[in-house]
Amino acid sequence: MTPEPQPTATYEADPANVHRVLLLYSGGLDTSVMLKWIQDNYEAEVVCLTVNLGQPGEDYEVVEQKALQLGAVECHVVDARERFASEFVAPAIKANAIYGNGYPLFTALGRPLIAQLAVEYARQSSCDTIAHGCTGKGNDQVRIEATVATLAPELKTIAPVRTWAMGRDEEIAYARENGIPVKGGTEVAPYSIDDNLWGRSSEGRWIEDLERAPEDDVFQLVTRPEEAPDEPETVTVGFEQGLPVSLNGERLELVDLLEEAAGIGCRHGVGIVDHIEDRIVGLKVRDIYEVPAAAIILTAHEELERLVGTIHQNQFKPALDQKWGYLVYAGLWWEPLRSDLDAYMDAVNAQVTGEIGLRLYKGSVRVVTRSSPNAVYDASLAGFAESGGLFKQTASPGFIELWSLQSRMAHHLREREEG
Repeated sequence: MTPEPQPTATYEADPANVHRVLLLYSGGLDTSVMLKWIQDNYEAEVVCLTVNLGQPGEDYEVVEQKALQLGAVECHVVDARERFASEFVAPAIKANAIYGNGYPLFTALGRPLIAQLAVEYARQSSCDTIAHGCTGKGNDQVRIEATVATLAPELKTIAPVRTWAMGRDEEIAYARENGIPVKGGTEVAPYSIDDNLWGRSSEGRWIEDLERAPEDDVFQLVTRPEEAPDEPETVTVGFEQGLPVSLNGERLELVDLLEEAAGIGCRHGVGIVDHIEDRIVGLKVRDIYEVPAAAIILTAHEELERLVGTIHQNQFKPALDQKWGYLVYAGLWWEPLRSDLDAYMDAVNAQVTGEIGLRLYKGSVRVVTRSSPNAVYDASLAGFAESGGLFKQTASPGFIELWSLQSRMAHHLREREEG
């Protein structure tokens, strides 16, 4: 194995100028092999950065010790859950952020924060290069490298997995030769997993076969709907200015609320998404997502937003939501248009205060109750009987005549032309 070839982009590192590398380190096989490989092939010092975005079941002390044992000169473990929730998930909630009618962008939201932290710690640690473990087929390489190139033009990047031509078996063999511990021994992990407090994705194995239905062993987060409780549960989500602040009347900080919502959703089999996705690198792929928190919170938020919005707002905003989601999915978190859209999202969500009740049952989420002091709704006007106040039924004929005027004229003209 040799260092990467000469760079084709301005932000790619020239192997001759790589001396101190900030490695985004998860403790898994890829990044552990990378840690050793960078030391050997670049003769460079390696500083590791591990970011906690709410991945369940991680022992970060073990991850840190492993990095140091493999030769890292430093290993920084950063708990970024609060920052992730407040700066990335919160605006995504206001934008009802979904890509391709199914993916709530949890990985796409996490990557720019991870890359931003990489820039911060690379500068603090006097690194000249940032290394990541993304492949050449995924979107994450775009999200990370675009962020580094935007925020720190003086820093360069390397992506060994993209160029070292090692498959899974070769990586395991390299790890064994170099005394690198491998989780599960030499057994190849069945799925490629990515997760944080907003969701979890699984790729690989049978998932790539479109003719196969999901197998049970992929669901390690959400209960299979068939095995969920036989009794439904109603959950009430409270919002203030577009952000969730309470569950079932109990006020919670955002991270705690998302984790609590995820736990409830997991129990009831909520948030399973079997998704065909158009990646920005040109591929069409299948992913299995488990997004219990997003399934609950986004459903509630969108319903409350419709309740307080006018017909014109409710017809217009979804197009902006879709654009916001696409920019984030496409790795353009720092695109000025996204922050411009945030200004509109904030303005609309200033009125999104109230409570939404949802009934969870064997994988389904259904809105059952709604309340808001800002609702554009009056129960006294909603029935069929004559009601006074702002709405006069006797005014309807005149409205109908004027409302349909142009359409009626155009219809008669076409009839005349058709003979």
